[in-house]
Amino acid sequence: MAGSALRRRRGTKKASSSHGLLKTILIGILLIGVGLAAGLLAGFFYYSPPDENGNKVTLSPKVLMEQAQHLRHKINNQLHHSNDKLHQSKHDNHADEAKQKRRKAMNVALNAPAQGVSEDSKERKQKFMAYTPKVGGKGNFPYYPNDGALVAEDHDFSSFEAPGGYRFEEYKWGDSPYDYKQGESDDLARSRRVHVRNAMKHAWSNYERYAFGQDELKPISLRGTSTWGRLGITLVDSLDTLWLMGMKEEFNRARDWCKNNLNHNQAADVSVFETTIRSLGGLLAAFDWSQDQVFLDQAKDLGARLFKSFANPTGIPWGRVNLSTGKTSNLGWAPADAITAEFGTLQVEFRTLARWTGKKEYKTKSEEVFHILHDLNPPNGLYPYFVGNMVGSPEFTNQKLTFGAMADSFYEYMLKIWLQGGKTEQFFRDMYDESMQGMFDVLLSVSSPTELVFIADKDNNRMDTKQDHLVCFMGGLLALGAYTDPQGLDSERAQRDLKTAKALTYTCYQTYARMASGISPEFVQFYEGKDFEAGRNGHHYLLRPETVESFFVLYHLTGDPVYREWGWEVFQAIEKHCKVNGGYGGIRDVRSGTPQTDDKMESFFLAETLKYLYLLFDPDTEIDLLNKHVFNTEAHPMRIFPQMDKDGVLDMQ
Repeated sequence: MAGSALRRRRGTKKASSSHGLLKTILIGILLIGVGLAAGLLAGFFYYSPPDENGNKVTLSPKVLMEQAQHLRHKINNQLHHSNDKLHQSKHDNHADEAKQKRRKAMNVALNAPAQGVSEDSKERKQKFMAYTPKVGGKGNFPYYPNDGALVAEDHDFSSFEAPGGYRFEEYKWGDSPYDYKQGESDDLARSRRVHVRNAMKHAWSNYERYAFGQDELKPISLRGTSTWGRLGITLVDSLDTLWLMGMKEEFNRARDWCKNNLNHNQAADVSVFETTIRSLGGLLAAFDWSQDQVFLDQAKDLGARLFKSFANPTGIPWGRVNLSTGKTSNLGWAPADAITAEFGTLQVEFRTLARWTGKKEYKTKSEEVFHILHDLNPPNGLYPYFVGNMVGSPEFTNQKLTFGAMADSFYEYMLKIWLQGGKTEQFFRDMYDESMQGMFDVLLSVSSPTELVFIADKDNNRMDTKQDHLVCFMGGLLALGAYTDPQGLDSERAQRDLKTAKALTYTCYQTYARMASGISPEFVQFYEGKDFEAGRNGHHYLLRPETVESFFVLYHLTGDPVYREWGWEVFQAIEKHCKVNGGYGGIRDVRSGTPQTDDKMESFFLAETLKYLYLLFDPDTEIDLLNKHVFNTEAHPMRIFPQMDKDGVLDMQ
């Protein structure tokens, strides 16, 4: 594939060649030094400078000896210095050789065939890869509830009962079997959109009442908490959601708080990744939509503070930065390593900031990360999630391959950087296509007995048939990659990706539908003969957005009304089980029909989950994924660079 041509291998000359050259140079220096010494001694002996009266002065043997000793010390010092360089060169060459051996061993391990993959599993995968999806031909879409009647404004969500899984099975391998007209479900969607907006009003009003300006709301104990650096994370993360939902009064009050109270000069170590995607991304999107200078001024201040994390000689940024002092470090639980999904998910934000500030280094320095990782040349374009960034050049320090936690959004930004730049920076698209091919070759799996498509992990040469909820963003990403494929949507590659996007999203829907609560767990574990179960120690729900993100993207691109039906089911389950008097909280056990609610409302619930659901049901949105906008990984939509060019936004060049 095209991405293979981008691989660059580094080579070093043999140590013996460089050592021989240095020895020759040292011998030459020694001979020159001896010759100089002999000549100078002869000169001192046969010639001495006249005194002030013009009389010749003959140097005594003692003086001549002192001069000779001084010259000898000088030559010895030069030889020692040269010898030190030789030893350092030997050390560097040995270090390079060791690093090349480690890298080779790592790549061999990463490329080793996975153990624990049954022949039946391989056959199911081959069957799916050869499958050609069906489009249309089965009549009108049959799943509109109540004959398509609109949802009443006083709809009672407490009566919702999860309808169960094993439905819509005709969609499981990427089919779109029914005939539909573009926009035929728009009126129904608008009646549902009202309720998503009401959910945002409920979440926001309680945040404003009990925790305004604090990082998060505790919706049961009705108080705020600030564990993200006292940056008003929920407020800033919610700005563009308020704007897109037309909640302008709430938006303006939040804007005033940003102007008068938001202070990034906090003596706190913050996550560079989380603060960039939530706070910096939130401010940039708020400015992009409102053009209110308050948000850009705050983004400039925060961006400059976060950018200090890039001051790492390895080129891989530090994971934490103190916003007041600028002191940097890695995360406390991974002190020697950087996380691939963290340092690889800063670029959309810093490239945008570069356009609005004229500071080109924001763009170039953040992009350098991708070039460094690409040059590590991992097999199949699949990247382990730990990278050593303490000394020397970066190296992978683990062997786990995943599209879930700690690697996920790195792959997302490969495509989104390319889209943001107007599809002109081919390096990023090639990197994306290579990684997607690696995902198909190594990690894509099909369950039994109902043949659900999922993306497994590979850990130390063993397949782990686990799928995080986080992986469900891949349905939307693959679809977006297919619709923008340089080979065309009708190409074999794009059709493969679109089929898989739909099939994977069906699986993610099933992880909701098959739970008693109608809500998906944090991760599922697949087993031969029984598809999946809620993961051990992973049966909770954190208000995550990835599945409804893919519903939105696939509906936006295809217009298939099934994604709105699945989204409505998920929203009803959230309303019934996650809503409390003071807002929304995650639930502790999705396997229960009456789960207990947690006392924590994540900022991404307002920034992402509710936003994607609203946009799914919003036929009137200005969002245009194919021509105008790119979403950062926290669902903050910003204009792509060609649109900025049309609108006269500052070009750093």
